[in-house]
Amino acid sequence: MKPAPESRSPTAWHALDAAAVTEKLGSDASEGLTTAAAIPRLARYGSNCLPPPRRRGPGLRLALQFHNPLIYVLLAAAAITLGLRDYLDTAVIVGVVIINAVIGFVQEGRAEQALEAVRSLLANRATVVRDGERHDIDAAELVPGDLVVLESGDRVPADLRLLQVRDLHIDEAALTGESLPVAKQVARVAASAAIGDRFDVAHAGTVVSRGQGRGIVVATGAATEIGHIGALVAGVGSLTTPLTRQLDRFARRITAFILVLGAVAFAWGRYVQHMAGLDIFLAVVGLAVAAIPEGLPAIVTITLAIGTNAMARQRAVVRRLPAVETLGSVTVICTDKTGTLTRNEMTAVTLLLPGRAVAVSGAGYAPEGGFQQAGAPLDPARDAPLLALARCALLCNDARLHRTDAGDWRLSGDPTEGALLTLALKAGLAVREETAAAPRVDEIPFTSEQRFMATLHHDHSGRAFILLKGAPETILPLCLTDAAGGPVDRAAWEARMQAAAAAGERLLALARRELPDAPGILTLDAIAPGFTLLGIVGMLDPPRPEAVSAVAQCREAGIRTLMVTGDHAATATAIARQLGLAGDQPLTGAVLESLDDAALAARIATTDVIARASPEHKLRLVRILQAGGELVAMTGDGVNDAMALKDADIGVAMGRRGTDAAREAADLVLTDDNFATIAAAVRGGRTVFDNIRKSLLFILPTNGGEAGVILLALFAGLALPVTAGQILWINMVTTVTLALALAFEPTEPGTMQRPPRPPAEPLITRAFLGRILYVSLLMMATTFGVFEWELARGNGIETARTAGAVGQRCGDRSATAVHLHAARATAVSGDAAGYLVLAGDPGGRAGDFHRGGGGEVAVRAPGPTHGSRPLNRRPAKNRFMRQLSCGHRVAAPGIIPAD
Repeated sequence: MKPAPESRSPTAWHALDAAAVTEKLGSDASEGLTTAAAIPRLARYGSNCLPPPRRRGPGLRLALQFHNPLIYVLLAAAAITLGLRDYLDTAVIVGVVIINAVIGFVQEGRAEQALEAVRSLLANRATVVRDGERHDIDAAELVPGDLVVLESGDRVPADLRLLQVRDLHIDEAALTGESLPVAKQVARVAASAAIGDRFDVAHAGTVVSRGQGRGIVVATGAATEIGHIGALVAGVGSLTTPLTRQLDRFARRITAFILVLGAVAFAWGRYVQHMAGLDIFLAVVGLAVAAIPEGLPAIVTITLAIGTNAMARQRAVVRRLPAVETLGSVTVICTDKTGTLTRNEMTAVTLLLPGRAVAVSGAGYAPEGGFQQAGAPLDPARDAPLLALARCALLCNDARLHRTDAGDWRLSGDPTEGALLTLALKAGLAVREETAAAPRVDEIPFTSEQRFMATLHHDHSGRAFILLKGAPETILPLCLTDAAGGPVDRAAWEARMQAAAAAGERLLALARRELPDAPGILTLDAIAPGFTLLGIVGMLDPPRPEAVSAVAQCREAGIRTLMVTGDHAATATAIARQLGLAGDQPLTGAVLESLDDAALAARIATTDVIARASPEHKLRLVRILQAGGELVAMTGDGVNDAMALKDADIGVAMGRRGTDAAREAADLVLTDDNFATIAAAVRGGRTVFDNIRKSLLFILPTNGGEAGVILLALFAGLALPVTAGQILWINMVTTVTLALALAFEPTEPGTMQRPPRPPAEPLITRAFLGRILYVSLLMMATTFGVFEWELARGNGIETARTAGAVGQRCGDRSATAVHLHAARATAVSGDAAGYLVLAGDPGGRAGDFHRGGGGEVAVRAPGPTHGSRPLNRRPAKNRFMRQLSCGHRVAAPGIIPAD
């Protein structure tokens, strides 16, 4: 039997020095483990793989799709109709149940792929030193104590405590949210350091951007940071949506109500009216069938599906149908910064030149934009200092940009160098011409210890020069003069740099030194005081322009945006200001851990920025907000977002840059990675809920009226005006068919100007219930009136019941003008302005349809003439209403937006 991997190690490996780590793990820093030592460790710790999750079998998952009170009611209705030998209605009801079960089964199966996506992040192969020799082995065979070799482009196969590094930079964006590759070191860090600050550790699943390194394995499989995230994802339960919770509550209540009402009706008919047992039983069956809204699941499913298709056209792919409605109800959006609110592309935004500052426009790696000084456009071709800085940025650079077939610009290399190369292209420099005019002879690559990169060049006249770029604190001491010819004023430059750093900019200094001769190699001895400071470049990962307007739209809609990022507080605050978020007092992960739940809830209310956040922090934030009554959406794209995406009321993942783990854990995937798409999806979600409520307001009065007719007949000792079979047919054929048209209703005006509906608001409000009762009473009066009238004319009871069923429809549809007008008013929070109920000549009868000569359809109802409106702009409703107008005098009236 395969052993289970040990639990996550409590040892703070990042706080131990390299010698202590090697000794503690019984390994060797140069020879690694012996093969003999590795075999028992593999048996002890298990394979370097995430353990397979415990999953419910397909049969159990399918069976659980029927574990719902409303489904129980529908199955009971199917059993009743089967007992009545009404096989068609039985087939309809069973079909609805099966369709809902299949949809739920498929969606749940796809959602459970989240853990598999996390598991796939572990590398397949690893280069390991055993017995003093390098071997390429299956990464699953790694054990704690193994010595692993890392090269540029490698995926880290396990959690490693680094022993040797050479210019080692690792992209940890998927794990920590850090927008730039992290420079690694050997020196230990504090035990309290967050994951993003553990510079002496390489985490499993991250990617080596450049450089080389060696590290000793300290955790494998489930004990790694990614394994820990996978365990959290597996342990997070799938929360139901507000709509499903309310429908579930409604189904339970209506079930209990039907049972109690049926028992009371049976006792009344048997012991008060002294009806025969079979008669009273059939009457109670009719009552149950009448009260059950058989068509409700079908209408809800169809409405959600229509909303899903509409969102897909707007680049928002819904993975679970109920998520459509949930997104329209959210009150807080917790969003990652890197790649979600920002472009995840470093961009030069400021140039600090001697005595002046130049602003750079444009975002990302596309060489589009320009230069401005004091708000005025600047021509780089006529600005020698600016061109000198741009030329240094181009030549002292290893990055490459290329354009894809789709027209996007892609970077090969370090993001910082990509920003510098884009800057040079914006200045009008051409890569081929510049590199040909001043070819590179030698270089000193960037290392985290030196914190600079230097290149040696010569021109075709034999002159040689050194270009230098690096951290300002490293470059400034090497510069004696600036590009203007004056001495370097260290205090003035440092003051300017502090102002730029306070704005969240990452700073890089560039310098040049002329050489008297043309050496063939570049040594560290040449990197000495004597350089000319060309300037300092300030860079940002800029916010998406459309994200700024999207945040404003969400605010107008009463939705709060909360930035939760693994980046530094200063950088997050700067981005927050540009987005219009409250980030002057950011909450850091370290402070978050020191607060209890009550204090954290109060602290969250004062800021929109949480920086240096770990996966556990994000999960805790979601749960704190939910405990406070908020409906939370979580957006993200990294592995570190997966469990919060799954735990939130709705998870929104980025489709392009997003990891498989994030996409599979989410309910909604944005195919364009655009935060602005969320605002459009919220609008679509609100439209879906509005249309579902309209459908409910259309369906429920029918059930109320039908149940009321049977109750009144029982308590009054009268013959039943309608049978159970007639009720089912009416519900499934007319009610569902007519209510379906409401699923195509367009978005109401002001949808994104009203606040989110309160999560605790019941599905059936008092006003909603009042309208249902009004229409139900009208239906009851019409049904009894027609039924008794037919009996009085001497017709048989079957004929009278048929007429009663038709009369019931007439009563229902006669009230629909007021009925649907109220539904629209409800959808726009009581404001029905902008909608018109069409009426016809005073002699017309309620519900009459007439086709105009110009292809228009009008509804005729008693009252003064108000005219009609062409419906050609709404093809779906045109087709539906015209079908009704062909021979049917009773149908839903037209309520259309007034011009």
